[in-house]
Amino acid sequence: MSERTTRLRQTSLAAQPKISHERAFLLTEFYRTCEGKYSIPVMRARSFLHLCERKTIYLGDDELIVGERGPEPKAVPTYPELTCHSVEDLRILNSRPKTNYIVADETLEIYAKRIIPYWQGRSMRDKIFAAMSEPWIEAYEAGVFTEFMEQRAPGHTVLDDKIYRRGLRNFKHEIATAIAALDFVHDAEAYARREQLTAMDIACDAVILFAERHAQRADELASRAADRGRRAELEKIAEVCRRVPAETPQDFHEALQAYWFCHLAVITELNGWDSFSPGHLDQHLIPFYRQGLADGTLTPQRARELLEAFFIKFNNHPAPPKVGVTAAESGTYTDFANINLAGLLSDGRDGSNEVTYLLLDVIDDLHLLQPSSNLQLSRKTPDAVLKHALRVIRKGYGFPSIFNADAVIEEQVRQGKTLEDARAGGCSGCVETGAFGKEAYILTGYFNLVKILELALHDGVDPRTGKQLGPATGEAGSLHAFDDVFAAFRRQLRHFLEIKIAGNQIIERMYAALMPAPFLSVITDDCIRKGQDYNAGGARYNHTFIQFVGIGSLTDSLSAVRQLVFDEGALSLEEMVAILDTDFAGREPLRQRLLHRMHKYGNDDEYADELMVRAFNAVVEEVDGRPNTKGGCYQVEMLPTTCHVYFGSVTGAMPDGRRAGAALSEGISPVQGADRRGPTAVIKSAAKMDHLKTGGTLLNMKFAPALLQDEPGIDRLTQLVRTYFKLDGHHVQFNVVTAETLRRAQTRPESHRDLIVRVAGYSDYFCDLSRELQDEIIARTEHTAV
Repeated sequence: MSERTTRLRQTSLAAQPKISHERAFLLTEFYRTCEGKYSIPVMRARSFLHLCERKTIYLGDDELIVGERGPEPKAVPTYPELTCHSVEDLRILNSRPKTNYIVADETLEIYAKRIIPYWQGRSMRDKIFAAMSEPWIEAYEAGVFTEFMEQRAPGHTVLDDKIYRRGLRNFKHEIATAIAALDFVHDAEAYARREQLTAMDIACDAVILFAERHAQRADELASRAADRGRRAELEKIAEVCRRVPAETPQDFHEALQAYWFCHLAVITELNGWDSFSPGHLDQHLIPFYRQGLADGTLTPQRARELLEAFFIKFNNHPAPPKVGVTAAESGTYTDFANINLAGLLSDGRDGSNEVTYLLLDVIDDLHLLQPSSNLQLSRKTPDAVLKHALRVIRKGYGFPSIFNADAVIEEQVRQGKTLEDARAGGCSGCVETGAFGKEAYILTGYFNLVKILELALHDGVDPRTGKQLGPATGEAGSLHAFDDVFAAFRRQLRHFLEIKIAGNQIIERMYAALMPAPFLSVITDDCIRKGQDYNAGGARYNHTFIQFVGIGSLTDSLSAVRQLVFDEGALSLEEMVAILDTDFAGREPLRQRLLHRMHKYGNDDEYADELMVRAFNAVVEEVDGRPNTKGGCYQVEMLPTTCHVYFGSVTGAMPDGRRAGAALSEGISPVQGADRRGPTAVIKSAAKMDHLKTGGTLLNMKFAPALLQDEPGIDRLTQLVRTYFKLDGHHVQFNVVTAETLRRAQTRPESHRDLIVRVAGYSDYFCDLSRELQDEIIARTEHTAV
């Protein structure tokens, strides 16, 4: 990397995350003054304009790509209209030993005196909890499920190529045309459409103004710059910021800056933490790259330095912190922006190009936590691209992750998208599929499959609290066959999914009515044409996802029940449940038998795998295709982020030998340490699930570094990935690190501060993880052969 990049990288790494009250204060003062003056969409747009007019403009030394979400790098704004932190929340964030955020006394005082008094009872979180039913609250508190939207807005989406083809002034013209065409005589929604379109127009003005303020700041710094070279750079920055995103970008630099201003706009307007992403960055940038090389205005070295500066901007943005359960389930600074590489073009040709390789080199050289990256691997993707990515992966960063582009496309076509839109889509966040620039895909939260089995084994009673949480489906002694157990599981599953989806439907309408996102709507296809907001069904596609957790733990528990109780008759189900309720007290030999001598998922063992498929199909049958409120439908996803640790903490001992409180399995991975027949057996087990019926699945694998140290190891891993994807697997990601190294890092964290591991759908510094999560990663099977 260049000397400039080295300095920028070090500045980013050295900056300590802190809470900035600036956005919350500005927003609160605007709402105090203007509440009730405007329609809700216009109110949201004008508040966004207010922020863009008054936000601190930061332009640091050496920067080429400019703009920050807060007043300086790693100064994290808060979103009190979504969830208003209490003073105690802020004190905890300031003092917690890992992933803490510095909170200044001034911020505490402003929150206590100005922000909290206004937003208490007005935030979306407060309104959502007030609107939920008692069964929803009880299930949420018991750890049956979580709810994403109780403290962050929709916006888990990805941009397509439109901002590289059109500037915001083009969008303003389209908005004006749409307003002029409104029919107030025959269309009862014409007024609502006008207000929404007006809000979109204001939002465009806000972003253009925000960019112009950066141009002015660059001019000011240029006028005082003693160094001639830096003066020329600042003058170029001013020129770029005056052009984009107002106008269509003309070169590589302008293309990157145009995206960055749009990114900042989305995550300043509303999106507290939901991984807005650039999509197929290599495909978007290749015309500018080739043009620059052809006309002599760009070199590969200059393009790389601009990309490095661009990546560092992502790393400057820790995720805004949460409160309550979500803080426990996701203790990370990562904001989940995810760059897609390769894949297919909309016409079906291979989408990899020169910028694909350039980006992989930048990822390797910088090895920053953010942005995340993934390779969209198609049958048409050359092996050279995959091997280039695997050489990055073997360094042990956990990225890029790898997706089956052909399966991702097929999943989306199954959801009703056109083939062209599906090819232009891909994956975001952890593993979620979507049509880039055209879809509002809403993640509603995690669902604890293992807790559902626990409730089925206890006649709907939560053994942690003794409360009758679910329907009475029969005490253990009355379940005389394995099919009775599975039927009880199905009834509990349906009951709690009905509760969760009923809550989701209400929350969806609340966001549609109360919290529009005008700027995000501008850059999402069909919102302008419909005159509807992103949150209200304006997007071309509108899908809702539930993230299921613990399929491996569930499978192994079902397998143990069937084998030990009903096939072998070694003990009754009633006796097994009684033993579980004591957390195996005095029954360690039985626990070891359950851990090591039962049929286990992840070993290409048909006895266990058939149960995994049966459980997976039950989930799909209960969820897939249910209508949401925006013309779309519900889909299944299988991923945990880190919620398998939280869900484990609220779930008692289970028949697979897991002790009460221990982490569940993550994603669709086998239970930690239960896969004993090598990586080929793992992928064969995982592929028996019909991935094409999901919106994403997550498979983690861990390899010893020695396995990939030479090219034959890379060749073998290439074949393993290709084989899994031929079986329609959706995704795979790798940790390349030994358990011994991880244990040393636990003992001497000060010597391993730069150790990065793959957690779930993201990478993080190992030493920043909770002890529970560290132990879970260590316990994952370490493969020493392919």
